[in-house]
Amino acid sequence: QVYVAETGGGLVQAGDSLRLSCVASGPTLARNAMGWFRQGPGKGFEFVATTTYSGTTVIYGDSVKGRFTISRDNTKNTMYLQMTNLKPEDTAVYFCAAKIGMVASVEESEYEYWGQGTQVNVSS
Repeated sequence: QVYVAETGGGLVQAGDSLRLSCVASGPTLARNAMGWFRQGPGKGFEFVATTTYSGTTVIYGDSVKGRFTISRDNTKNTMYLQMTNLKPEDTAVYFCAAKIGMVASVEESEYEYWGQGTQVNVSS
């Protein structure tokens, strides 16, 4: 059985930092790519970042480049999203996603497994 779950959301002020964590495990997730997506209030689903199993390939959405960092600790089956210089427009539910296979992807449709989401609120 595949398990995917995010933690770490909360309420912060603009300019603050926050780190999200995602634990993903299961028999079909060997050496898999993973990613973060988000959905803000009244907005569509937005790609945030993705990484391969080794971390040698990472891709960021334009709105978070230079502020967010994706990483993973495979010994703990855990992926992280370090968010710095947060802005009110970063307010969203953040979702962790895992896909079968090694290729990182910016397309939500290519991810088979999703967490329930964690809320991040950034006040101005």
